[in-house]
Amino acid sequence: MPQNVPEIIKRYIPMVKGIGQTFGSNCEVVLHYFGDLQDSIVAIENGHVTGRSLGSPMTEYSLKQVRKGNTNEDIINYTGKSTDGRVLKSSTMFIKDDEGDVIGCFCINFDMTELVVAKKVLSEIMTISGEDKDAENTNMINDVLSDIVQKNIDDAGKPIAYLSKEEKVAIVKKLDVQGAFLIKGAIDYVAKVLCVSRYTIYNYLDEIRIEK
Repeated sequence: MPQNVPEIIKRYIPMVKGIGQTFGSNCEVVLHYFGDLQDSIVAIENGHVTGRSLGSPMTEYSLKQVRKGNTNEDIINYTGKSTDGRVLKSSTMFIKDDEGDVIGCFCINFDMTELVVAKKVLSEIMTISGEDKDAENTNMINDVLSDIVQKNIDDAGKPIAYLSKEEKVAIVKKLDVQGAFLIKGAIDYVAKVLCVSRYTIYNYLDEIRIEK
């Protein structure tokens, strides 16, 4: 625990364990003190969700908000990804001292990966009439790179964390056929979205083009 943690921060510690145990192992609950942003975690439950523990820093997104001074309002129900591609729903509530200065925050990161899979399955089961699905037969996808990539990931029907190497190669192959890699910066963008290195994308493309 960081040194000289104010009493007002310590009061939240029991809530961390209580909320984490109430909502189960997919619910990470974290208490931060801003005395040292690189060693800010005062208490944490279910840290495996983001791979953090006592003394770890804030997530990159929250750290940016604090450094920019964007702490006037709580940040509720935003989405993000863990380093291994798991889908997170998060909220950050800022804690103020008696003078009204922000000195810490109380964060919840819920791993929704399994729920995303379940939603896909339930959606398919509940479909009662055919839908117009001409995406596979058209190249009229938005020119914006992010839209092209997201469309192919959605077609895979799984969160990124659940995609096998073969499924990622298949996505890269489709993007290559669609000309996505002719767009400047596409290699780095696709690597980031698929949670692999840019060199892995190059290797995928080599495999694909050898097959041709």
